[in-house]
Amino acid sequence: MLLSCCYILLGWIHPESTNLIFPEKDYQQNLNLYQHFLYRTDYDSFFLKDRMFKFCQMKHIFEILDKMRCLRKRSTVSFLGVLVIFLLFMNLYIEDSYVLEGDKQLIRETSTHQLNSERYVHTFKDLSNFSGAINVTYRYLAATPLQRKRFLTIGLSSVKRKKGNYLLETIKSIFEQSSYEELKEISVVVHLADFNSSWRDVMVQDITQKFAHHIIAGRLIVIHAPEEYYPILDGLKRNYNDPEDRVRFRSKQNVDYAFLLNFCANTSDYYVMLEDDVRCSKNFLTAIKKVITSLEGTYWVTLEFSKLGYIGKLYHSHDLPRLAHFLLMFYQEMPCDWLLTHFRGLLAQKNVIRFKPSLFQHMGYYSSYKGTENKLKDDDFEEESFDIPDNPPANLYTNMNVFENYEASKAYSSVDEYFWGKPPSTGDVFVIIFENPILIKKIKVSTGTEDRQNDILHHGALDVGDNVVDLKQSRQCVTYLRLGEFKNGNFEMSEVNQKIPFDIHCIRIYVTKTQKEWLIIRSISIWTS
Repeated sequence: MLLSCCYILLGWIHPESTNLIFPEKDYQQNLNLYQHFLYRTDYDSFFLKDRMFKFCQMKHIFEILDKMRCLRKRSTVSFLGVLVIFLLFMNLYIEDSYVLEGDKQLIRETSTHQLNSERYVHTFKDLSNFSGAINVTYRYLAATPLQRKRFLTIGLSSVKRKKGNYLLETIKSIFEQSSYEELKEISVVVHLADFNSSWRDVMVQDITQKFAHHIIAGRLIVIHAPEEYYPILDGLKRNYNDPEDRVRFRSKQNVDYAFLLNFCANTSDYYVMLEDDVRCSKNFLTAIKKVITSLEGTYWVTLEFSKLGYIGKLYHSHDLPRLAHFLLMFYQEMPCDWLLTHFRGLLAQKNVIRFKPSLFQHMGYYSSYKGTENKLKDDDFEEESFDIPDNPPANLYTNMNVFENYEASKAYSSVDEYFWGKPPSTGDVFVIIFENPILIKKIKVSTGTEDRQNDILHHGALDVGDNVVDLKQSRQCVTYLRLGEFKNGNFEMSEVNQKIPFDIHCIRIYVTKTQKEWLIIRSISIWTS
């Protein structure tokens, strides 16, 4: 009713009917009063939120009055402006008196709950320093001092499951599938992240009984991050329409991983995350080292050695503090494996870099969430020892017409990518120039893919060369020796070092006949002596 009266009063004045000037001082005072009223922060301001529509109307009124500066009757407009504000204030305070006391109490309780969360502030206080460690005091449940920095840390986070427990089998697989020399270069950190102290005590007892010599050798560390360092885990946002208990589970899991990553930041050069129900392939560390060596000089954030969940994801240890902070910042937003994809993208690794065969396999039949069935398997996993190529550092060159971004380098790694070129002609070449001369034990080149089986090298040969010379735009070998011809799009030869009398500096794929089909070079694999 009062708002209607205000509009009637304002309707008496038409902005084009006179040439009055609205006083700047009065207008500014009224605007300041409105802004002060709008941004009140005491408890009573909570009860005025449902009046925001009226505030918007009042702001609109001020905008109209501001446009009336060109009017002449200053006193009339000033009087009406003050009257409008007075009537609106009366309307708001009169209606506020009808707010139920129960509603006020509910709002006060909500605000108090938010204030009580300040006990968790120490967990997040240093988020502005993403390169620094998170301030958490860990409990060492089983450990001996780490004498030196290792090559690789393997991280596991585990909680009590309603059905099944695979943690001991996972730890056993890590150690059994590693050679004595490999064990010298790894450390395993287990975060028992359940708040149930009785369960933790039982697990620590089992771990120390079965793996005492690894604990004494400093290869196995068992830790726990106390509950008081965790942020609020109840009443979180229900993104993706997940039930509340599911949101709590995945949010806590993000924090569990964040505290684990934080602890492992300075224990090794590289870090790989496993889940607590995983089986490892034989000599997985050697395979990982070969892959890292083959990528020397290239930029990467995450290397994936399994396509499932948070299994087999490898990082530089210097990225762990940032990743830990990232998981803490967005712990309630989404599951951890989704967050990891965003983290990789934010650090400018656009594409997934995943290697085959997979080095780790999910073996659990029951999920840690409610004990539900989880029989996912990685069909690219190979448990027995397999031979991953060395692929020494090299530069790649081709004069073929490359299609889009399927450049030559994508053929020279274990990544699930390939080179793709338009139909090659006689004399076209694909050249690999090693940074240093090498002795080659075995060479294998594969062309075409399962879905493009005709995009193979139909007529070609493979040559090896030495005597590198520097040209204007590239380096080339002066002389080449032919090793053999491609058969059905593939080339493979063993004991190359017994057939070639010199250290090899170049490998050349040579097209011996023009073809109408496009060419995919799926992989080039080099094993050194």
